[in-house]
Amino acid sequence: MKMLKYSFGLLASALILLSSCRDFVDPNIPYSEFDTGAYLRTIARTSTTFNLYNLPGSKFALTLEAVDIEDGATVETVEIRVRHRRLIPGVGLEYTPTNDVLVKTLQKSDFAPNTESRFLRTTFEIPAAEAIQAVGLTLGDIEGADVFEFRLVLNDKFGRSFSSDNVTTNVAGAPFYASPFQYNVAVVCPSDLGGTYDFVQTNMESPYGDCDGEITGTTTWTPVASSPGAYSITDGTFGFFDCYGDSWGNGNVRISDACGKLTMSGTDKYGGTYTMTVISANETDLVFQWLNSYDETGLVTVKSNAGKPWPADLR
Repeated sequence: MKMLKYSFGLLASALILLSSCRDFVDPNIPYSEFDTGAYLRTIARTSTTFNLYNLPGSKFALTLEAVDIEDGATVETVEIRVRHRRLIPGVGLEYTPTNDVLVKTLQKSDFAPNTESRFLRTTFEIPAAEAIQAVGLTLGDIEGADVFEFRLVLNDKFGRSFSSDNVTTNVAGAPFYASPFQYNVAVVCPSDLGGTYDFVQTNMESPYGDCDGEITGTTTWTPVASSPGAYSITDGTFGFFDCYGDSWGNGNVRISDACGKLTMSGTDKYGGTYTMTVISANETDLVFQWLNSYDETGLVTVKSNAGKPWPADLR
């Protein structure tokens, strides 16, 4: 009897080991309305932004994997729907149209085997111009920070539909599933203001005593990796503290470029905060006035570098 139990234990262990080696995903996907379903795993987000400066060349593109009990074979179609979203200051979000509209439909034949998994995959792209036309707008209507909400609807051969309205947070957000069914494509304005520039500062004023004449020097704008369009600068006063026999030290002030609109933020080593107002901008000269919370201020002209003029839309 002891030998029989031992043999049975070995057999059970072997079966468990063999079954665990199979590339298998539990088909009982937790949907709010279905016990067994299907989902679209995001394999690659090839392009998920539209460039305001190059809308005709922009696109929304993904690679998806259909996961279901038949390794993706239950998929009949995938609808790709879209609507436009804009934040109106003081009002809220404005949608065009109110409900999303169909821009493209993937057929079951668009899904094919691949060499990396047993599930069927598809790759698609939607040019920005097609999305803009689908929502009833033109290229000229689009502004920086607009968002296009793309929503996928998977329809299977059993007549069921899966989308963002019946997927659970687990499937939508967990890295393993990576299946949000909705992708927000922002209209962005690539910024390239990093570099070291010559500057001249005049009109310097302070409650503690003005600084006569002018200050010349160089300022370095370093891109902030975690915040696209933001640049840390070497000295928020552009040398004004030198008038007091002081120095900038370890202050942390940055200039941010939001589709051409420049703002200044951050603090100096004493905790003072900083803002800026752009006076004028052309290819060679960017002129702005900085101001801190001590009412210190100065008028700065930053010179562009050879071969790299200031963008025409800075303001």
